[in-house]
Amino acid sequence: MTRALFALFAFFAFAQLALGAAVSLPRAEAEKRDVFVPPVLYPHAGTVWTKGQRHNVTWDISDAPQNITNSKGLILLRKGNTATPLVLANGFDILLSRVEVTVPWVLPGDDYSLVLFGDSGNFSPPFTINGPSIF
Repeated sequence: MTRALFALFAFFAFAQLALGAAVSLPRAEAEKRDVFVPPVLYPHAGTVWTKGQRHNVTWDISDAPQNITNSKGLILLRKGNTATPLVLANGFDILLSRVEVTVPWVLPGDDYSLVLFGDSGNFSPPFTINGPSIF
């Protein structure tokens, strides 16, 4: 029994060492990648959107690193401090610096913002969405 426990312990210790070594090996072929957090330029504070309209969301790419961790973008709508499940755009190239979105049918309010995701999330300033109430 003691011999079996020792063999089991030795097996798990060896497996942990082997896995740890494999994880910590440097990857010569992997490029160093940078996190890119482009500031949202539009919408900006004071912007008013109306439900159903189309707008270009824009962001600054002037300081974009050469190797971005994730270059595929995603834009979500926030209301106050809460992210909504509304995806306004998805799968676009973050280096385009703009993407057209359609203003969703939501409750009117002046506390909306956008979250621009590439390899990091960045918030727009709060802006207003107007239009007829759906309720």
